[in-house]
Amino acid sequence: MSTKSSGVLELMKSRKRNKQKSFALLLDPDHFDIQRDLALIRRSESQGVHYIFVGGSLVQSSQLDDMIRNLKAITSIPVVLFPGSVLQVSAEADAIFFLSLISGRNPELLIGNHVIAAPYIKKSGLEVIPTGYLLIDSGRQTTASYMSHTMPIPHDKPDIAQCTVMAGEMLGLQVMYMDGGSGAKDPISPEMIYAVSNAIESPLIVGGGIKDKSTALKILNAGADIIVVGNALERDPSSSILEEVTQAVMECSKV
Repeated sequence: MSTKSSGVLELMKSRKRNKQKSFALLLDPDHFDIQRDLALIRRSESQGVHYIFVGGSLVQSSQLDDMIRNLKAITSIPVVLFPGSVLQVSAEADAIFFLSLISGRNPELLIGNHVIAAPYIKKSGLEVIPTGYLLIDSGRQTTASYMSHTMPIPHDKPDIAQCTVMAGEMLGLQVMYMDGGSGAKDPISPEMIYAVSNAIESPLIVGGGIKDKSTALKILNAGADIIVVGNALERDPSSSILEEVTQAVMECSKV
């Protein structure tokens, strides 16, 4: 059985400093089944997946603690909460992305919900990772944009995304997370990723619409430090996308 890890943010920063790309597997508690997904977790461990992100925009399951305990019992990969609401907090995880939706103007997701969640998170002992979260238009409305009551940044406006992350970093956010949202039709453009990655020193996480090695390579070469895959493996846990993205991460990392 694994023990709680520490220093997830420092690990992300260290890998970025050393020009090492990373791979994160995103798991939605509403669709997780330990028996069905056991092989996927073991493959993730053997393939060298660096992080497991847990969360979703609409989590109805009340078994978050149990899910993470099950994960921690079978893998040493750090588990990071990617909360879609103040209800998605579990002391069983290693860390939590304290998400501020800086691409939108919904005050509840910029600071309101954070005030409610803060005492619970502080009591939990979780490592807190202050994170600037940006929703990017992916060709269709996603659960994240619908639930957040915000408009995503237009896919062809890299200057808006660039200025947004610059402001977020100046406010003290430690990580930037660009997301097409669950069920994204199209991945975020390399042009936007390049513009954002060259404007900040923080680790850059990119997810949404990544379905093959070719797409992963484009995103990583454009400047993403951590690439996230969720839906493609959620639909088919046996999909080769796990191995394909792992290969892309290795090819784009400095040896």
